[in-house]
Amino acid sequence: MKLRLLRLAMVSFLGIMASAAQFNVAAQTYRWDIPQWVPVPVVPDDNPMTDKKVELGRHLFYDQRLSADQTMSCATCHHQDKAFTDGRRFAKGISGQSAIRNAMSLTNVAYLPVLTWSNPLLTSMEAQALIPLFGEHPVEMGMAGKEALLFERLKTEPVYQRLFRDAFPKEAQGGEFQLYSLSTVTKALASFQRRLLSFDSPYDRFRYGGDQAALSPQAKRGEALFFGEKMECYHCHGGLNFTDNIKHARLPFPELGFHNTGLYNVDGKGAYPTGQTGIEEFTGAASDMGKFRTPTLRNIAKTAPYMHDGSVPDLATVIRAHYARAGRAGGQPSGPNPKRSELLVGFQVNEQEVQDLIAFLHTLTDEGFLKDERLSDPWKR
Repeated sequence: MKLRLLRLAMVSFLGIMASAAQFNVAAQTYRWDIPQWVPVPVVPDDNPMTDKKVELGRHLFYDQRLSADQTMSCATCHHQDKAFTDGRRFAKGISGQSAIRNAMSLTNVAYLPVLTWSNPLLTSMEAQALIPLFGEHPVEMGMAGKEALLFERLKTEPVYQRLFRDAFPKEAQGGEFQLYSLSTVTKALASFQRRLLSFDSPYDRFRYGGDQAALSPQAKRGEALFFGEKMECYHCHGGLNFTDNIKHARLPFPELGFHNTGLYNVDGKGAYPTGQTGIEEFTGAASDMGKFRTPTLRNIAKTAPYMHDGSVPDLATVIRAHYARAGRAGGQPSGPNPKRSELLVGFQVNEQEVQDLIAFLHTLTDEGFLKDERLSDPWKR
């Protein structure tokens, strides 16, 4: 009965999420900094985009005062030069406690219908912002029970006195209690993250801009491998964001993709390590063991180490020691995971092909995005 209720709850929640894909499409007036070929993101009706809200969110994102001991900000785990990841296998909170997941890239997070590696119910960036701030398993920024302290820090900062009023003029009329709240903080953070848009890589200029010189001959060979049937990369890493998880204003419903890539097979029957079982943790379905959300490949060359647990150090290892073996477990004594995606069949690959594919993946790096001052730390100026 419990399992059945869990499944019903999930179906119901995903239905709500699908309806959310229609939020604010017609009324949206924000000027998005994206090429014409890119559809606009979906934005909740109760948090429309404004430049002033984005600017407030940028200040909050980089502010260490959002952590209990004032040593950690959102940017501690999401560095701009690493496509808003941190280069570590596991992020660490203020107490030194490690997370159990690799920090995901925030590249084009506005286009994702679900957030995090394995929680199919977490669909709102506003709600997700509460987890690093107040979560206790693990402790990240450590503000649980310290909400009053957080708001006191914010309202006594002269910069915020202006930014909060500019971003939330209606709330400002209700006094400090309404202006400095979890609602305004999370809405501003979500607005800034929706502004983390990356659509100017060499591959974008080649594929959508007609610049044939944007890709080297080696990268073009890698493109053929990526979109070919031998390696099957594009089945899960297709579309404008190179993932099969996508929502935008032109889609009637979001598309969702959770897959078991055969990273583990600890018992020979398909099991993953405790605490690393993917969406099975939420659905209770044995068939969901080891299924994690497909990450974007945009800026992938900057986001090592790889996989949900950061256990694969570089792109060459991803190709040779994981996907070529039909999952890394295929090279271990227990053998390939029997519950892995049917798309993972393995393949023979030579060193030239590995390097060609890597060359293509490097063309997904958007250097402008990594250096855009509008997305950088405003407190350093």
